[in-house]
Amino acid sequence: MDITCFDDLLVAARGQPDPQRLLFVFVDSALPADASAAQKAAHARGEGGELTPVLCVDKTPAELSDFAALAAESAHTGKGWRLVFVAAMADAGVPGTAEGRRRVDEALQRMVQMVKYGTISSLLAFDHAGDPVTFSPV
Repeated sequence: MDITCFDDLLVAARGQPDPQRLLFVFVDSALPADASAAQKAAHARGEGGELTPVLCVDKTPAELSDFAALAAESAHTGKGWRLVFVAAMADAGVPGTAEGRRRVDEALQRMVQMVKYGTISSLLAFDHAGDPVTFSPV
């Protein structure tokens, strides 16, 4: 199944034989202190910059009705973000257990490291409107 929008992701996750957990890493974009004028201009147009994780959360597909609900919930944190990276995993053991929480937290930390190192090819990304984002090499 092609994921062309966030709703496709929810449909795919809900259709899996094993219960799924969706992992979200919200990121903002910033420039280094020594950014050039060209880098600053590109960043002002929404291009370039360094992706910085600002918020992590996990949800079951049943906990989300659509992207608007996720975005609205994120607004309550007070953290600004530009993109959200998403991955899915089979629900970690017995939901609500310490072992399950540990597995989810470890997966979220791996995602944060992937974003920091730019190894994001295996993650889905969506913009603030819930539209998929693709990255091209510089």
